[in-house]
Amino acid sequence: MVRLIFVSLFLFGSTCHAQQARIVKLADLQQLMSHSDDTLHVINFWATWCGPCIKELPYFEKVAASGVRVTLVSMDLELDPDPKKVYKFIERKGLQSEVVLLDEQDPNTYINKIDQRWSGALPATIIINHSTGQRIFVERSLREGELEQLLSEI
Repeated sequence: MVRLIFVSLFLFGSTCHAQQARIVKLADLQQLMSHSDDTLHVINFWATWCGPCIKELPYFEKVAASGVRVTLVSMDLELDPDPKKVYKFIERKGLQSEVVLLDEQDPNTYINKIDQRWSGALPATIIINHSTGQRIFVERSLREGELEQLLSEI
């Protein structure tokens, strides 16, 4: 019996992974951005190859742990259509925030539909207060404590 439990733990434990990221299209992302039961929603656009993006990920994880809804939108599929690299990154970093991979290949067709102020540079963050309709857009890397400050202003 002990042997059976050990084998089960070994087999099933080795298949447990961190959360998997959903692959979404622009319409899915727009729906995600516009319909939320949460008052505040932080949406961060990032990529595994973007150093400033990776540096600020802990700030998003911190506010997510405090109860703010955070969605991390990976832009990796534009350069590499294989999502495995992102899945491994999520697991290695232990990300707990919701992660989606945007599957759109032509930035010129979707950037302005996400936010008119966005040039397409990474990282970029949108903070939405769904109860007031107010939005804050930031197209640069956030510094420690800055995300909490922006959340308090909205």
